[in-house]
Amino acid sequence: MEGVDRWVPYSTMTNPGRHASAITALPTEVGALIQIIQGVLVHSDWVKEYGLDETKLNSTARTTLPIAERLDDVLRRDSQPLNVQRSADKRSVGTCRDYALMLCSFLRCKGIPARVRCGFAAYFSNGWEDHWVCEYWDSGAGEWCLCDPQIDEMLRQRSQISFAPANVPRQSFMSAGEAWLECRRARADPASFGHGNVTGLWFVKINVLRDHYVLNGRETSSWDRWRDAPKPKRAVTGGELELLDALATSPEQPLVEIAPDW
Repeated sequence: MEGVDRWVPYSTMTNPGRHASAITALPTEVGALIQIIQGVLVHSDWVKEYGLDETKLNSTARTTLPIAERLDDVLRRDSQPLNVQRSADKRSVGTCRDYALMLCSFLRCKGIPARVRCGFAAYFSNGWEDHWVCEYWDSGAGEWCLCDPQIDEMLRQRSQISFAPANVPRQSFMSAGEAWLECRRARADPASFGHGNVTGLWFVKINVLRDHYVLNGRETSSWDRWRDAPKPKRAVTGGELELLDALATSPEQPLVEIAPDW
């Protein structure tokens, strides 16, 4: 596919820095990389399920860190090689974006086109939950393959997930742009998309912008502060629709800088 090589070079967030040589020594098979990632990370929303004390989480738990800093944190907690699985209490605590970012970084380190995606997953609840995953380019199949490195055995059992984390079915995850277009065409209910009790077309808009940014090498942005938006600002205006339709249709287009007005 023309243009996939744009997702081989590191972005600022995916650059592993001094850890590149250690990553090079890891297996190339995606499933094996996912297992390694699950052995060094734990998700902040599920710490109780892993037997950890939520009150002891530090500031890195819900902050998406550059991979070089995240791996520094991993090795501060346990200096063993990355392919050694840590007990939960010795893993770095992050979010779904940290899992996706780490897999993306590992794959790029091995010369495989990979990118983080922002959208909605259908396998955690009855609705479509705000979520970040990773895609990599399968040159043999000539297509992007969807992975969710967060799905470990605990989540598989709790959410009754039957598919492998290295092969997420397309019907189980919608990119933000796909969700936006489905809502605009009245084929999906905007109220079924969101994060916690914040749902609706406004939240889908947030993820459309974040997915557009991430495909342009900006895995974090000011749109991550969506919780700061006052309720009167949590709306989509008619003047925004044309641009959002365009970004949803072609999220990989050159970056359009849009600053939040809250």
